[in-house]
Amino acid sequence: MIKVFIVDDHAIIRRGLKQIIADATDMFVAGEAPSISKALEQSRYCECDVIVLGFSLPDRSGLDVLKGFRHEQANRPVLVLTMYPEEQIAIRAFKAGAAGYLTKECSPEELIYALRKVADGGKYVSPVLAERLASRVAHHEKLPHEFLSDREYQVLHFLATGKTVSEIARQLTLSVKTISTYRARLLEKMSLRNNAELMRYALTNRLFE
Repeated sequence: MIKVFIVDDHAIIRRGLKQIIADATDMFVAGEAPSISKALEQSRYCECDVIVLGFSLPDRSGLDVLKGFRHEQANRPVLVLTMYPEEQIAIRAFKAGAAGYLTKECSPEELIYALRKVADGGKYVSPVLAERLASRVAHHEKLPHEFLSDREYQVLHFLATGKTVSEIARQLTLSVKTISTYRARLLEKMSLRNNAELMRYALTNRLFE
């Protein structure tokens, strides 16, 4: 039996995942947590084969969470489940240690298939996202946001969704000065002048849909 551990801050998402997994005959939910701090604490004492990770958590960012799990739970594959279909996030997630990447629009059948595949040591990405990744590789032309560091990309994400520097600082537990520095760096790298141009860039390039 495949033992699954769920990490997502939305109770309704966790409940839905538990129901889907309960309908499968070869797996069950061994534990769940609403935050990374509780997940790391509980998963140390909970035997599981796969971790399903919601990418937007209240206490730490998705990429930081993946790196934390890679350090503390190196032998347990992580399947990222997110609302963001953008291929750049998927690439960064795999580089950070993810074994699979799915959006929350996936079907129950696809989720179960992905869980089985990563539990068996494989990697999983949806056919639609795989096609977009293949197209990106074929053209091999990097867009400005692809030159950003992971932290700069996180700040880009928050700015593009309308958060202020102060709100981002609280979200990432960093100082306002540090976030302002990241903002200045990413604007310079992307040849943008202000948040309005940044948000327009994100919309034009279909980031964070």
